[in-house]
Amino acid sequence: MPTASWNGVVIAQANDDEVEIVENNVYFPPSSVKREYLQASSHTSRCPWKGLASYYSLNVNGKINENAAWYYPEPSEKAAQIKDHVAFWRGVEVQR
Repeated sequence: MPTASWNGVVIAQANDDEVEIVENNVYFPPSSVKREYLQASSHTSRCPWKGLASYYSLNVNGKINENAAWYYPEPSEKAAQIKDHVAFWRGVEVQR
């Protein structure tokens, strides 16, 4: 079962058939992410084929991990399957 954790807390967990793997990143469906740990960020980045990514920072037990999660609110047609799915980096441990 794919799981994302940081600072000793599980941030997201989903069944294998619920996640999307794109460019070796695990994209968790929105319903599997514990929103209480996410803080909206103004940071964005652009992928040439997926589109404009938005970011969340994590706030877990008083520790902040800036821009540690990203998602595509309006992905390109080629990446439609990851719309609003959340992926992690910056020290977030993702196990598949």
